[in-house]
Amino acid sequence: MIIHSYDESEPIIGPGTFYGPQKHLCDTCVLTFSHVILSELRRLLPLQEAGVVGGVDGSKPIYLLEHGGRKIAVFLCGLGSTLAGNNVIELNWLTGATKYIMFGSAGSLNRAATEGKYVIPTEAYRDEGMSYHYAPPADYIRIQNADRLAELFSELGLPHVKGRIWTTDAFYRETRALTEARRAEGCIAVEMELAGVQAVCDFHGFELWDFLVTGDVLDAPSYEYDALASANHDLDKLWIALELAKRI
Repeated sequence: MIIHSYDESEPIIGPGTFYGPQKHLCDTCVLTFSHVILSELRRLLPLQEAGVVGGVDGSKPIYLLEHGGRKIAVFLCGLGSTLAGNNVIELNWLTGATKYIMFGSAGSLNRAATEGKYVIPTEAYRDEGMSYHYAPPADYIRIQNADRLAELFSELGLPHVKGRIWTTDAFYRETRALTEARRAEGCIAVEMELAGVQAVCDFHGFELWDFLVTGDVLDAPSYEYDALASANHDLDKLWIALELAKRI
């Protein structure tokens, strides 16, 4: 069964097979899922292309910028736990980064709790496949830096709420019954990457700092998605991530 896939024996394939010797360019990497945010960043700030993450579906550039006296990598991350988790492994190899600031949109499972606030996940329900290869089986994975991230949001005066979230790659199967089950366990939002990426980071000893903005709403009588575009693409999350990069 997939939940019994965790294994600590030696892997057959590693990123060095495809990319050669490991590089050490920076300590911190910002992960965005929005091509709009990346395009705006390229327009607003000077970026240096420092490498590429390759694949049969094409290559994605890794950018470096100088901010707050340090170099920070920026990358347009793949969607879903598998792509995002593998991207983190490859980015570590290609840049040396061990601290990852990840942000994106989520669906609200509790509008009263999340509306007008950033969501700082404390645990992620593991309804995906990647995490079971990087962590022993369990329903939830703890988000290691949630408490400190909430302190930083308070220092910055940013409205936020902490809570459990649900990670699933199968967003077309976010059914009424499953949504209610996750809500009953205290989940306030649903997204597609966090459980797998946290498991990868725990396994390799990386730091993950994750925050979300809810756009669509799943606890309404009918599905609402009017705010999804802004949750995905507004630049507020980028500026927060760059400020966090100076503080972690």
